Amino acid sequence: MSKLSTAALSGLPETLSVPAYDRSAISVGIVHFGVGGFHRAHQAMYVDRLMNAGQALDWGICGVGVLPGDAAMKTVVDSQDCLYTLVLKHPDGTREGRVIGSIVEYLLAPEDPEAVIEKMAAPGTRIVSLTITEGGYNFHHVTGEFDAGNSAVAADLEPGAVPSTVFGLVTEALVRRRERGLPPFTVMSCDNIQGNGDVARRMFTAYADLRAPGLGEWMRDNVAFPNSMVDRITPVTTEEDRAMVAEDFGVEDAWPVVSEDFEQWVLEEDFPLGRPPFEDAGVQVVDDVEPFELMKLRLLNASHQGQCYFGYLAGYRYAHEVCQDPLFARFLLDYMDLEATPTLKPLPGVDLQAYKRKLIERFSNEYVRDTLARLCAESSDRIPKWLLPVIRENLAAGGEIHRSAAIVASWARYTEGTDEQGEPITVVDRLRGPLMAAASRNREDPLAFISQPELFGDLASNDRFVQAYTEALALLHDAGARATVEKLAAGGAGTA
Repeated sequence: MSKLSTAALSGLPETLSVPAYDRSAISVGIVHFGVGGFHRAHQAMYVDRLMNAGQALDWGICGVGVLPGDAAMKTVVDSQDCLYTLVLKHPDGTREGRVIGSIVEYLLAPEDPEAVIEKMAAPGTRIVSLTITEGGYNFHHVTGEFDAGNSAVAADLEPGAVPSTVFGLVTEALVRRRERGLPPFTVMSCDNIQGNGDVARRMFTAYADLRAPGLGEWMRDNVAFPNSMVDRITPVTTEEDRAMVAEDFGVEDAWPVVSEDFEQWVLEEDFPLGRPPFEDAGVQVVDDVEPFELMKLRLLNASHQGQCYFGYLAGYRYAHEVCQDPLFARFLLDYMDLEATPTLKPLPGVDLQAYKRKLIERFSNEYVRDTLARLCAESSDRIPKWLLPVIRENLAAGGEIHRSAAIVASWARYTEGTDEQGEPITVVDRLRGPLMAAASRNREDPLAFISQPELFGDLASNDRFVQAYTEALALLHDAGARATVEKLAAGGAGTA
């Protein structure tokens, strides 16, 4: 069996597609921070698709690792000439493998920050892209403002400091380009954050304001930060996945990535220095991303929360187990149809009913094996952005809320830390301590969990929401998750 590398490509089995282009002819046009599974299953895949069609060879990707822990990744990447296997797991059980070659270089910022800065400052770099997770944008979770008190950021702002954060590295590269008479690159966020480009603009320019007078204003006037909506379920790669790649495709790959077969990318047109012809690879390039973004956040992302707590409490451990259960599938569709959809903006050209049916199909893909534990993690970052806006808009419009309120109640019940079989639940959340402390009082004080204004605002004082929430929470305690979902599906349980 061959270890994945450029030299091994010609000898790989025909069942594994390999780059049809000359990788030695690629030049770097994109520097990307956060080379995790999603980037490799999504943006890098789109660029690879263009290259296989004979396009975008001047848009090769240079990946950047910012954390010391990324050193292990660099070792693997360098040993495989930046190649990796992407395996799509189809709902019928078939697996489709392809070696992706669009990443051509990987730099480790803690090892050589100067090389990272100069790569971005190079004339050929026209896009700096990001998948650094929501936490990487360094905004305060209550105020939404840039957290200048972050120790790493503060260190970067010291006179003469060598940058270590993504803010320091990117800003220094932009400063050098300005000094050299080069136009600024576009900063393209591909993170799952509403208004991701707008968030990136606020955070990077806030850092620049702190670094030097006038620098932030210059960035606001000259640097493009397009918004985007990205979608592809990409579970964490496991040892079983590595073994599967070896067995199915005859190659030893220490850095594969697996994903579902669905993909979507909606991208705002704002690239002063140009971009790859993404539309030729299936990307929707639009003037306004927001309607598509709301569709995904309130249908797909909020439905993840709608299935994960109820499902986990009921004894399921994988998303496909929940969504193959007709009762839970009906509950999710009812939430999407009756509560989420009325809050969406017009989506010309989109068949929403087909999109919602496709979501259930995607969630039900047993071969992706997306864990409920992953979906339950970091809920304090998810629920306030994905689900609570649906509740607030429906409260204002007199719409239905009892399913959404019950999802919040299921989160509160899950956060008590014990499932219905008496087994401990490992709650993973940046606010784990205060959340579990509040949840521990659920039975004696049914409003304890939602009486956290930094998460729920004034919802605890809204009588209609409180009625729906407390009735669902009581039913969860008295009858369990499945019985609660059954009553919700029948039109009961907090029918506010």
